[in-house]
Amino acid sequence: MSQSQSIALHARAVVDQVETVIVGKRTAVERALIAMLVGGHVLIEDLPGVGKTTLAKALAISVGGDFKRIQFTPDLLPSDITGSSVYNQRTQEFEFRPGPVFGNILLADEINRATPKTQSALLECMEELQVTVDGVTHTLPRPFLVVATQNQIEHLGTYSLPAAQMDRFLMRVRLGYPSPDQETTILAAQMQTHPLAGIRPLLTAPDIVHLQDQARRVRVEPILQRYIVNIVDSTRNHPSVDTGASPRGSLGLMHAAQAHAALENRDFVVPDDIKALAPAVLAHRLVLSPEARARGVDDEAVVREIVEQVPVPVGTNA
Repeated sequence: MSQSQSIALHARAVVDQVETVIVGKRTAVERALIAMLVGGHVLIEDLPGVGKTTLAKALAISVGGDFKRIQFTPDLLPSDITGSSVYNQRTQEFEFRPGPVFGNILLADEINRATPKTQSALLECMEELQVTVDGVTHTLPRPFLVVATQNQIEHLGTYSLPAAQMDRFLMRVRLGYPSPDQETTILAAQMQTHPLAGIRPLLTAPDIVHLQDQARRVRVEPILQRYIVNIVDSTRNHPSVDTGASPRGSLGLMHAAQAHAALENRDFVVPDDIKALAPAVLAHRLVLSPEARARGVDDEAVVREIVEQVPVPVGTNA
């Protein structure tokens, strides 16, 4: 079995299981899984009640590993996430008590209900896979993946995530309302029990690390690397954008395209992989101009417009 076939087989099993809980949102589930396959972090953003937390929990349980959950609230402290040094009277020394961040899958539920100071406690964790407390650095286990949910910032009691933290999420996923038929299916499925009760681990932490290593071996030709750079560079010059995507966005789009190609049973990236994922990988990294926000411009629409305008490299099976 080839590397891409191995990834596709495992991914299909995970997506099929999660879709029994999140009915009719296969694309959203695949996007979240792709982020995990490249060692990225996932931000699930939408209205309350559409299944953000359920998707995060179902995905986290399905991929195995040590699962931790933090319910973000305005009174949550940074030490509640990272852990703290506690004085041990028996040994008369301070010892580090790890916080819930020391797991493989961290569900940060309603992350934008905590204060910016607490939100920033995750910055070092997400980028460097480590925590520094009282001048001592502690390494996080591998894999380490943050699956965060947030309500839209227009809702009361929310704080906007800082741009530096938004940039550390590989991908933003939105669910939207289900169709009437899908909602009827949800009602029938949850009449007696919650479908999360039937979710079981399909992978282990070492499995995830192995699949991440396999995904990085998918080929991205230099001409397609340049195509990615051209798309990202265009976000920095768009009239509706004040601040475009960073080089971290270019890297994220390339790695996400590698995983997308593997899910399609290919060991090479094509332009369609890049086109399909560009809005989910880049849109949340943009800072729209005040005029664009006043007009109600959508950041994903801006990225889709850019993708349509940037020429596709010739001879790349577009």
